Amino acid sequence: MAEPLRVLVTGAAGQIAYSLLFGIAKGDVFGKDQSLILVLLDITPMMPVLNGVVMELEDCALPILKEVIATDKEAEAFKDLDVAILVGSMPRREGMERKDLLKANVKIFKSQGAALDKYSKKTVKVLVVGNPANTNCLIASKSAPSIPKENFTCLTRLDHNRAQSQIAVRLGIPAKDVKNVIIWGNHSSTQFPDANHAKATVKGKTIGVYEAVQDDSWLKGDFITTVQQRGAAVIKARKLSSAMSAAKAICDHVRDWWFGTHEGEFVSMGVISDGNSYGIPEDLIYSFPVAIKNQSWKIIEGLPIDDFSREKMKLTADELVDERDTALQFISSE
Repeated sequence: MAEPLRVLVTGAAGQIAYSLLFGIAKGDVFGKDQSLILVLLDITPMMPVLNGVVMELEDCALPILKEVIATDKEAEAFKDLDVAILVGSMPRREGMERKDLLKANVKIFKSQGAALDKYSKKTVKVLVVGNPANTNCLIASKSAPSIPKENFTCLTRLDHNRAQSQIAVRLGIPAKDVKNVIIWGNHSSTQFPDANHAKATVKGKTIGVYEAVQDDSWLKGDFITTVQQRGAAVIKARKLSSAMSAAKAICDHVRDWWFGTHEGEFVSMGVISDGNSYGIPEDLIYSFPVAIKNQSWKIIEGLPIDDFSREKMKLTADELVDERDTALQFISSE
């Protein structure tokens, strides 16, 4: 069995992690032959709960799980990491302004970025899940100058999977038969779920999604708003935020980053916008379509963008610029 990978999950006593850890530990992400050391970080008051999670992981008797380390100390958690999945963040409380949320999280991700810089391998792959994920990811990256910017990504795969599934349900086909949907921009309600370049396989024939659905007003209307607001709809129904679907999306994101995407297919990831050909401002973590090979992602360039799409892509970029500038003000005023 291969040398064990050291994988950190933060917010490890939370509900997303509870769904996520089993998937990682049984080999859904790095393969059934890759042994793992799982490092679980949470805040001190959550340590009793976290110890219960450790007990359960032990009780699963998983063949690839070599060791589980539970800690509330960053110095221990970030040591020699191969992969860091940063799920933990300050959740939005009732009556909390977005700015307050941003301020609390800037502090967390500045600290975790610095810990990555100081203790982790320089090759560490970082996925930020805790919201506001794009800006949290940017702050972590800026706080870890010795780690390449390309090693920092944020999760928009849940939105991607939601978009893929909405189209599949509409067409009455399995989700695997819908490919190349795109989430542009921020993991927020301004994101742009885009079906213009997507393909669907219907009755053995692969065609464009617009041709398959034959309802442009749905694809430019309810499809977009349903995906944008799906997280809120789940909270309204369950009284809890998406956990099972978020955990599945994290597994998808990291597995594709590790093993690559299929030829001719792309997935959505929040990545550094530097050098993109779509007119998105630099120095943002923005969701783009990417193809992945040899553990390295590349933005799919040169897709034709119509005016409707361009406007939506700009709207979500404007929000990210505003978030970034606010976050950087907080950092400079500390």
